[in-house]
Parts: sequence; structure tokens; C-alpha cells
Amino acid sequence: MKVSVNWLRDYVDINLPVNELAEKISRTAVEIEGQSQPKGNMKNVVIAKVLSVEPHPDSDHMVITQIDAGEDEPIQIVTGAPNIAVGQTVILAKHNSIIGGGQKIKKSKLRGVMSNGMLAALQELGFDDKIAPKAFEAGIWVFDVTDAASLKPGEDALEVLGLTDDVLETGITPNRADMLSMNGTAFEVAAILEQEVKLPTFELTESAHKTADLLSATAPADLASKYALRVVENVEIKDSPLWLQRRLWTMGIRPINNVVDVTNYMLLMYGQPLHAFDFDSLPNKQINVRTAKAAEQIKTLDGQERLADEQDIIIADGETGLMFAGVMGGESTEVTNATVNVVLEGAVFEASMIRKTAQRQNLHSEASQRFERGVDVEATFVALDHAAALIAQLAGGTVAAGRLVAQDYQYVAPVVKVSVAQANHVLGTQITAATIAKIFDQLKFAYTVENDEFTVTIPARRWDISLPADLIEEIARLYGYDKLPATLPTGETTPGMLSAKQVLIRASRHILEGLGLNQAISYVLTTPQKAQDFKLHAGEPIKLDYPMSQDRSQTRSSLLTGLLDDVAYNVARKQKDLALYEQGRVFVSTDPTQLPVEVEHLAGVITGDWTKRTWNQAAQPVDFFTLKGIVMAYLNNLALLDQVEFVASQDYPEMHPGRTAELRLGETVLGFIGQIHPSTAKAYKVNETYGFELDLTAIMAIKQRADQYKAISRYPAISRDLAIMVDKQTEATALLKAIQQAGGPYLHDVELFDLYTGDNLPAGKKSLAYTLNFVNPAATLVDDDVNVAVEKITQQLTQDFAAELR
Repeated sequence: MKVSVNWLRDYVDINLPVNELAEKISRTAVEIEGQSQPKGNMKNVVIAKVLSVEPHPDSDHMVITQIDAGEDEPIQIVTGAPNIAVGQTVILAKHNSIIGGGQKIKKSKLRGVMSNGMLAALQELGFDDKIAPKAFEAGIWVFDVTDAASLKPGEDALEVLGLTDDVLETGITPNRADMLSMNGTAFEVAAILEQEVKLPTFELTESAHKTADLLSATAPADLASKYALRVVENVEIKDSPLWLQRRLWTMGIRPINNVVDVTNYMLLMYGQPLHAFDFDSLPNKQINVRTAKAAEQIKTLDGQERLADEQDIIIADGETGLMFAGVMGGESTEVTNATVNVVLEGAVFEASMIRKTAQRQNLHSEASQRFERGVDVEATFVALDHAAALIAQLAGGTVAAGRLVAQDYQYVAPVVKVSVAQANHVLGTQITAATIAKIFDQLKFAYTVENDEFTVTIPARRWDISLPADLIEEIARLYGYDKLPATLPTGETTPGMLSAKQVLIRASRHILEGLGLNQAISYVLTTPQKAQDFKLHAGEPIKLDYPMSQDRSQTRSSLLTGLLDDVAYNVARKQKDLALYEQGRVFVSTDPTQLPVEVEHLAGVITGDWTKRTWNQAAQPVDFFTLKGIVMAYLNNLALLDQVEFVASQDYPEMHPGRTAELRLGETVLGFIGQIHPSTAKAYKVNETYGFELDLTAIMAIKQRADQYKAISRYPAISRDLAIMVDKQTEATALLKAIQQAGGPYLHDVELFDLYTGDNLPAGKKSLAYTLNFVNPAATLVDDDVNVAVEKITQQLTQDFAAELR
């Protein structure tokens, strides 16, 4: 919530810099997410009055004006504003001024006529279209005649518009909904600064005309614990005075007219949403709170026709649904310039139903935000009366006598007890009863004390407090978290260590980051389609009963879907060379009556260039073997490479059928690796991409060698090169496995250094050349031993693959 510090000063005496106030609130109450002054670096923008308007001799849409800016001589301004007129009070950005966005305004000639500045619209001073009262196309900002009477030419326009006010952005947690109002924030700040709170007052004058004679109302208690109406007659709809508009736009709300603005003003002041109906647009004058009927449609204020759910709370006139209660009003009863009589609604609606309606209709409004979290039930009717009094003052109407109350919940203040010893035991402090009493006085909590036990009566504005622990938290934060003693745990200690699972997960991250991949963290929830992609395990994803959106409605079955979303996000922002990995859980369910199994996975993707082009080498695009090298290096670090077999696979429809392999350990599938299928890549909006996914839970189950170190032999090695010709369809993996099996105990490693498929070979053949390295760690090898091993290898390859020596 945005908080105007100038407005806050009406409640509390603040005698310290704003940054210190922000620090105290952040340390004691809620986080301050931002601190700003709308003025920014704007300067030299003043109030001015239009003295004359003359046509431009060389333009059919621009005019030449003379402007009184409080200087000795009028200032000439050329403008194309369609709403310019003599006598207006306007905003002038003078020569050498700076306006919104850092734009500098200087003297210039427009169609040959000198202009010594610019007349400005609010949008040109940094106002967002969402909060500016008038559209930019309507022209420059013109002050209302009543407001203009108190303004002097030359006065600082930025201060007049409230742009010199300091604004704090508070991050309201669910338990501190009381601070979604200026009154609640004032109580909190006063407690922090040990000041008194000066709450706003008002006088309500009623006519002899009774509200109960004008309309009727019903409200079931399970839908609205409080519900009342007031009527204000014979109002004149117009723009609100500047002071009210200024408070609204500073707090991020767009001014509309003097009636709607008052309801929004009460929302900000009391945290109590109100709604205004056009009385004369209610044909039956029977306001009923009910749930929606099947297939009932309501046209909301945003102009959309919406289908209501039978669990939505609806405000109806007779049988006709008007609006979604507590969420958004209806277009049929909107207050317009033609409105003469106004009905004001003040209520407390059932919080969970409002939250679900806002989710279903995707209508998260300022009102729903407050009803979802709870409102001060003792302020509901006060805010209603205050609004009626203020509308009568600003719109010239009369308030009908009495409230029409359809439901009135009587608040019974909860009583919570906490002892000094209990508080000190929890906090590890030695706070005295006098200090605790002072804290409760600061918070304006009524209490009694007996034998160092406090019996505290909780005010309605603090509905988050119901337990002794809640009071202890209040004591702690007002006492000061920084004053709480820092102590170490006592008692018997146990050695801290990582579990085998934690060791593997941490090692996996270190290995992949060392190989050049960056960690990504994706959403666990995804779309129904993506939940079916890249499945490594049999079973169905879990469907949520109440998803926040369709894009997050099912649990993931693979990590690759999230990584591909990350690739798409980066590619859309011109980042094309990517290497990402993610470690996390997927969810597998084979029985809908049981909880899903959570399986640890590890996945990675690469796309673009693996190495960039430099002056002495070309760029190296990623390919299948780049990714295979990464996976092999990972497995080698885990001492599993010699146990795992890469087997070509077409079992994954989202992967390229000719460039995909499964990783197997015997009959156990550990994962897969390959190129993302081009049609899948197109669906995810990514370029040629390669990915892998491993089942870490299965890898954990493999018994790993404790000692992975191999001593370096003191004796020399002997190498032999072996070139063979085989069928093109022969898999290199199968050849390598045969060489290793036939090579004997001294074959140390095998390296493929050449692959040839040129014209000098028979059709359908390929040539592969290997370097065979032999080592005897216990003695010096002799040629005869190596020759015997090479002969066995040759015989094995000839027997199994019809290989020919070259």
C-alpha cells in the first residue's frame, strides 16, 4: 500500500526525516518496499493564468497565449492544447524547466513564433494514465475555478499537485491488514514514535426524509455480517476539489467524480470499502444480498459481461443482479454526471467467498484485497456515515435520516492474558511489567494487571491478535528486535553432517556449474499439456482443485518443461547462447487415492553457441555430443560412467527420434539425453535445443565406489592405433564395449580419433580409428603382451561386426 507522509502527518506528529521513519516502520511493523517523491528531478514548473489566446498565423491548430506566471511581464507560450481558454489557471513548465521523464523544456520557435516554455498536462509531469483524472488527449490540466481562487501565479505547481510529498510503499503481510488504511497505519506509527493519534472527525446533518421510506434491504448473516445503506439526495456530480484528488492520486487511485472519490477516500482512510449506487437506476428499490443464480450474468464497471458462479455473493435489486459484492460494481447502477440521488453501501462480506470470487473472475480490486484480509468491523458504519457527510459537503446534497441496517454483527472484544514471566521466557529477556504496560499504552490496548499478569482487551482494528503469542510478538517488536539477546542453543549436541541425498544433490550442482551451466528454478505447477511432456515415469500428474490460473493447474512430471520456458523467456530477449540446469522434484501418481511420489530429478538444456567466435577460432554451436560430453563428465565425477550405457531410444515423443538416447544401468532407466524434437521446440518457441533429464532418486540407489582414485602407474604405457571398417549402422557404443571387453586387464583407455565416410570406402561403410592405451601398474609391459591383446580385439570385432582392418 502507498502511504502519503503528508497525510500521515495529519494523524501523528512526525519530527524525524522520512528515511528514518521508513527504517523504523521496516524494523518494527512491515517492510518498506519503496520510498519515493513523485517530484523526482522536476523543477521550474509553476502555477500560471491564461491572459489571452490568439490564433497562430501559420497553423490551424496552434494558438499564441500570454501567460501570467507571477513575473513582471507575461510569458508568451505557443500551444496546441484543444482546451485552452482565457482566464484558466494552468501549469506552466518555464524555460529551462525539467518535467516528467527528465525532459528539458527550453525556448523554441513553433512555426516561426517564439514559445518560452510549455503548458502541461498531468501525464507530462509523470502521472500514469491509470491515475490521471483526464485523458492526455483532452489537453492541458486546468484547475477548477474554486481551487484556482486560492492559487497564485508563480507558485510551485509541483507542491500544489502534491508531487513534493514523500510516499512510502508498505509490503502488507496477511496478518497486518489493519495497515491497509491510513487510520491503521497512523496507530502503528504513533506506537512506534510514542505519539498520540489524532483521528479525523466529521459532522453529519440529516434531513427529515427517512432512508427506510426510500428503499428496503436484506442480507443473510452468512454472506454479510454487517450491511447498511444510506441515501444522499439532490447531489451535483462534478470533479472533486484538488485536496481530495491530490490525496487519491498520491495513493495510486484515479479520481473520477466527487461521489466515487469520497468512497475511495473512505477506503484509504478506514480500510473499509464502500459502494455508491445511482438511486434512480434502481427500479425496485429493494437491495438484496444473495448468492448468484445459475448462469446469471452481470456487466461490471469495466464494461465486461461476466458469468457469475453460484458461490459468488451478488448485490441485487429485487431479482436483478447488480454487482459482485465486495469486488466490483455494476455498470447499470454506476454513478454518472446525470446522477441526482445516491445510495451508499457499507458492509462486511464473508472473506473466503470474496477471495474466491476475485480469483474466479480475475478481478483483484482494492476492495476485494481488504475484504479478503478482513476489515475493522467497528469502523464499517462510521465510514458509511463519514462518506455521507462528506458527499453532502462536496456535492451539495442532503442526507436522508438514519441508516437502513439489514445486518449488524455486534463485536465482542476478545480478552487475551499474558504474564511478564511468560513473555520473558519466550523472548529470553528481563522486560519489566512497567515496560510491557508502556508498550500496551503505545498500542492503545486496554488492559488490567494483577500479579504481573496482563489481561488485554483487543480492539476491533487488530483482528490478528487472539493468542498470548500474538501479544508477546507485539511486546517484542515495540521493545525492539535488535534489543533481544543473542544466545546459542544449550543442551546435548550432535555432529552436523549432510545426508547421502544432500551430498549427491550438492555435488550435482557443483559439477554442472563447473561444466559451465547456470542454475534455474522453475515453477512446480504447469499447464495440463506440459504436465504430460518428457515423462520419465509412468503415472498421471496431479490436478489442483483450486488453481490460481490454468497455467499453474497441474504438477510437473519433468523438469525440462520449466527449463524450456526459461530458454524461451531468454531467447525472446535476445539471449540465444544458454546452458541451464535445474535440480528439483517431479510428482508421480499411479493411485488417485494416495499422495503422489516425489522423485528427485536433475535436468539441463543447452542452445546456441557453446564457444563464441573470436579472432582465431570460429563459433562452436552446441550439438548432441556437446551435451553428451557434459552428461558423461557428470557421471564420471560420480564414478558411474563405466557402469552406464547409452542406448538409442524413440520412446520420448517430445525428443528427436534419431538423436535421443536412454541412460541405462542394466534394466534400470536412469534418464534420457538428446535433441528436443523440432515440433516441440517450435511449440515452446525455442531454437535448436538439446536437453537431458536424470532420475536422481535412481542414481542414489546405485552403490557407488567409496575410493574413486586410481594410482598413476610408474611404468611406461604402450599405444596402438587400430583402424577398422564397419557398416554405417553399427553403433560406436557397441564397438567401444566390445573393445573394452576383449582388451584384457592392461587396456587402460580407448580414444576414437577419426571417423571417415568418404568416396574411398565401399557404399554403406564407415571407417573408425582408435588409439588403444595399455598400462601395467605392476610391471613394464612388453610388445608381445600388447600384440596378443590387439589380436583378441581384432578377432572380437571381426566376429561380432564383420569388421575389416584398414
